[in-house]
Amino acid sequence: MSRYASQFIKQLGSKEFREYLCSTHFWGPVANWGIPLAALADIKKDPSIISGKMTTALCIYSLLFMRFALKVQPRNMLLFACHFTNEAAQITQGCRLIKYE
Repeated sequence: MSRYASQFIKQLGSKEFREYLCSTHFWGPVANWGIPLAALADIKKDPSIISGKMTTALCIYSLLFMRFALKVQPRNMLLFACHFTNEAAQITQGCRLIKYE
């Protein structure tokens, strides 16, 4: 186990990892996580506050950016995970809105 820990520590100190932390491939998705986190927090709120137009727009937005995250080189799996989570949250919100109306 200590071998894996030392390899992990070595990887964290590598030049490639430091470059990744300073890139838009890291900070873009990190900044973008606010959208799915807000959607997940809203799941327990009253469905009367859900906007159908905004939910639809965010579903389309996340679908497009999931595809982008897989097509850009190198693949941006952090961005993909962010938009996958947002897509799931928005679909949940959309279903709640349909059930409410």
